[in-house]
Amino acid sequence: MARHNGHPSNARSSWLERIALPSGVHADAMPLLAGRALRGICDGYVAVLLPSYLLALGFDSMAVGLISSATLIGSALATILIGLVGHRYPQRRLMMLAAALMFATGLGFAGFSTLWPLLMIAFVGTLNPGSGDVSIFLPLEHARLAESATPDTRTALFARYGLIGAFSSAFGALAAAIPAWLAGQSRLSLLDAMRLMFVFYGIIGLLLWRLYARVHAAQPHGAATAARTPLGPSRPIVLRLAMLFSVDAFAGGLVVNSLLSLWLMQRFGLSPAATGQFFFVAGVLTTFSQLAAVPLARKIGLLNTMVFTHIPSSLCLIAAAFAPTLALSLALLLARSALSQMDVPTRTAYVMAVVTPPERAAAASLTAVPRSLTAALSPALAAALMAYGFTSTPLVACGLLKIAYDLAMLRSFRRVKPLN
Repeated sequence: MARHNGHPSNARSSWLERIALPSGVHADAMPLLAGRALRGICDGYVAVLLPSYLLALGFDSMAVGLISSATLIGSALATILIGLVGHRYPQRRLMMLAAALMFATGLGFAGFSTLWPLLMIAFVGTLNPGSGDVSIFLPLEHARLAESATPDTRTALFARYGLIGAFSSAFGALAAAIPAWLAGQSRLSLLDAMRLMFVFYGIIGLLLWRLYARVHAAQPHGAATAARTPLGPSRPIVLRLAMLFSVDAFAGGLVVNSLLSLWLMQRFGLSPAATGQFFFVAGVLTTFSQLAAVPLARKIGLLNTMVFTHIPSSLCLIAAAFAPTLALSLALLLARSALSQMDVPTRTAYVMAVVTPPERAAAASLTAVPRSLTAALSPALAAALMAYGFTSTPLVACGLLKIAYDLAMLRSFRRVKPLN
């Protein structure tokens, strides 16, 4: 495996690289995969604890939706900025800046108890109301990962990236039980125990800063000669993808994990600890489904894998909204989890494959924007529907919109072939 001069690796790092990286992928991907794991752990428990934390502060369900929307709006504007001017700055420096912002976000959420400061922190910070990745880290890491792999290994690398994120988010969801345990074992109140979880979130931001500092300034695989540029010949394709992704993102925002946690608590009275256990099992299923996405994509193609695994998962979500019992609803939601994320590595690889290498940073950002910007509108809408008694409507609307998105993707891009 090729390495940059002046950065020798010891036996331990080589052993980790052989396990974590597909063959032919540059070692620069390792800090990014490790960072994704750490962020996944934090995202997993924050998505479960956020509704309980805000309710403990005295807010209602609308506050959950408003803060989720503020978070996604801020992430969207940040990714737009990255897409417009990010190619002018070193990716490592931008990733380190994002990590510092994560540190400030954790301390801010732990320290403030009123709505407006929390809304501002959510807007400028890195909080993620779902276990999926919609933050400022996404376009930066995707562009760098694409440079670390050859065309033949790119899908496998993105699958590994998604796999690590899903698995770490699953384990992070289990950590939602820690505040109740701490409160029972000490003199801490449950609210203060939840505050400590946000302090830990900030500490992880510091660890990420150290990890990203290890990413080499030079670009691997000879990409240094290809300057990063704004979108050029691939602009029409990327804009069409962005429009369709906006539909998918809006639908997904209706059932981000924080709102799904709130739905399970309101509909069936599920505790945060039990909700965390559900998200752990769901995350494990998601992990194995992303592993299966790579051989399936090789057999039937990237686009077909995206579409024909997504539609059944949406049908399961709609059915879960009408399930009369907790057991049946959880079973349908778990079936959805086993299918809904198989499109993540294939979608990312597809975007990277239909644009030229110099356009990848801009394409990653400008296709990630609708996954934050339009999704930012729907959590507040979903919370309002739940507050007015339409508890299950967000789940049904999400499923129907996602089915429409899948059919539109198939019709629009079935004849578009990857460039590499």
